[in-house]
Amino acid sequence: MSGRDAEERADAARVRARLEAYYGRYYGGTLGIPGWRELVAVRLDDVAYERERLTRLELALGRSVAGARLLNVGCGTGGFNELARRAGADAWGVDASSEAVTIAALRVPRRILCATAEELPFPAARFDVVYCYSTLEHVADAGRAVREMARVLRPGGALYIHTPNRWACFEGHYKLFWLPGLPRPLAAGYLALRGRPTGFLRTLRPLTLAECRALVEAAGARVTRVLDDGMNRPVGGPLWPLVRAYYLLFGVRPYVELVATRGKAP
Repeated sequence: MSGRDAEERADAARVRARLEAYYGRYYGGTLGIPGWRELVAVRLDDVAYERERLTRLELALGRSVAGARLLNVGCGTGGFNELARRAGADAWGVDASSEAVTIAALRVPRRILCATAEELPFPAARFDVVYCYSTLEHVADAGRAVREMARVLRPGGALYIHTPNRWACFEGHYKLFWLPGLPRPLAAGYLALRGRPTGFLRTLRPLTLAECRALVEAAGARVTRVLDDGMNRPVGGPLWPLVRAYYLLFGVRPYVELVATRGKAP
């Protein structure tokens, strides 16, 4: 084995150890998910997981990310960025968690910054694609975050947002059946009855599709596509027929998934 190979293996081992510790605390401690070790295992070998997200993004955009300058807002531990870079994108990432940024920077050097979505450290019109997956529900000021994402997007560029719908019957972080629009005190009681930690609720501010549309338009962008993500994913066990009927009757999508664009310069 060459010295270079040995160094790369040591780097991979360090990343793996950090990922295992990070996601062990998240799934096992913060969320208290039974069987959390299986979720950690997915994150330790996240190529398939992230490839599915990248494929979904490219289908939504109608094109490959190859050659695009891409910003991942809420990049977490960097798995998506690493895969997007391999696909030919100049992929940058920001995250508010310094621990996540440290891990991501090991995977994608010189392209990861610690910053909030409300204060992106980039000049205007810098990116061809801005990607925001499961982040908008965590920010303190969603309107400001969307304005920042639109600001750093070049004219004609694409903004992709994927976030839980407040009216869904599934909470994707806790992996639990959920009552739509449940007020936070009742949600905390429900989690306690299920034997789950409740502190993570303070970070969650889910939005509706209408609210996301309004935020995008207020930021000077235009929604060009809304996707039906998760409509056929069964939740609630024997309650699924009722859940599905509710989704169809009221036009509810479990997740808000949309593509928007800034107007092209004249």
